[in-house]
Amino acid sequence: MKGLIAKKVGMTQVFDENGNLTPVTVIRIDPNTVIATKSQEKFGYNAVVLGVDEMKKNHITKPYAGQFPENITPKRQLKEFRDFEGEVKVGDQLGVELFDGVAYIDVTATSKGKGFQGVMKRWGFHGGRATHGSKFHREAGGTGACTTPGHSLKNTKMPGHMGCARVTVQNLKVVKVDPELHVLMVRGAVPGVKDCTLIVKTAVKK
Repeated sequence: MKGLIAKKVGMTQVFDENGNLTPVTVIRIDPNTVIATKSQEKFGYNAVVLGVDEMKKNHITKPYAGQFPENITPKRQLKEFRDFEGEVKVGDQLGVELFDGVAYIDVTATSKGKGFQGVMKRWGFHGGRATHGSKFHREAGGTGACTTPGHSLKNTKMPGHMGCARVTVQNLKVVKVDPELHVLMVRGAVPGVKDCTLIVKTAVKK
């Protein structure tokens, strides 16, 4: 498995040799620094810890700075990748070139928050008739028995907070890798708002 920390730039569209239009999401991957490596013998599993975005000295506490080697500036974003493919050492820089030859990737991020929503928007309920006198337009309907057990059952689809959750979109096709611009373009949309942090990995189901 290969993986990097990235940022979402936005969406655009590209054309192939035949003139077909493809909607793509532009993902910027700044060089990821290897902060630490974990081995099977010492930790019980193999992993690589990557970091991006340097921090200002006055924003760093001593306990937080203690996990970084002396020659590496503390990073704001840290992520541990288990079973990382390839040999890497502490201090190495990994860029978008890591995904050269990769056809599909998985992208993980925190989705956009949509606040408190009803069942039609949150779960796709059809609702009742929109005609006059219906008295049932966008309500949820029954949510449980009125006698035993006398309360709403678990996992009943009801109104509530929507979005702002950890989401992984799988099997996104890689359209282009641009090492000069540090950019990766994938077909379709990825979760999250503009400039949010993404975790990009090689697809596990391909």
